Amino acid sequence: MNFDSFFSDTIATVLGGAILTFLFFLAKEKVFPLPRVAGRWYFETRTVGTAYKPFEGMVLRYVGMLWQEGPIVRGTVEKIYEISSTGEREYIGKNRTRGNLEGYIEKFYLSKDQIRIHLVEEGFGRESTVLFNLVSDDGSRMSGSFQSLAADQSGTVKWQRNSFAR
Repeated sequence: MNFDSFFSDTIATVLGGAILTFLFFLAKEKVFPLPRVAGRWYFETRTVGTAYKPFEGMVLRYVGMLWQEGPIVRGTVEKIYEISSTGEREYIGKNRTRGNLEGYIEKFYLSKDQIRIHLVEEGFGRESTVLFNLVSDDGSRMSGSFQSLAADQSGTVKWQRNSFAR
């Protein structure tokens, strides 16, 4: 066995591995970064299915503040608007219900990233839980579906950086 050949092969392998690791790191951080979801968001849910028929077609709007630590997302939300079978109303000040959310970003390199969010809302009658499955569209919009334990609701949801027009 030639010691010089072994030593040069080992150095070449280690150096090649380090360069390859650096290239993967660069691709992950610069070419395929996580979507930036921190900041203010407005979102609108539309109930498509529910066990309680008066909630069918209901539209709820929220404003939320999200912060992001890598793929982890946390934040708070307030309900600001509702259209339901009982009419249309805007929630202001003490009439707003608040909630806390937690979630994470699931990174996909060959398709759009997925954002999973769990919201616990402190409603007037009771606490309710909502799960969101979102796709990041362009950094200023997300869309997807939701499922709620309140009246077994499910439907569509749109998130955007700007408030919704009346």
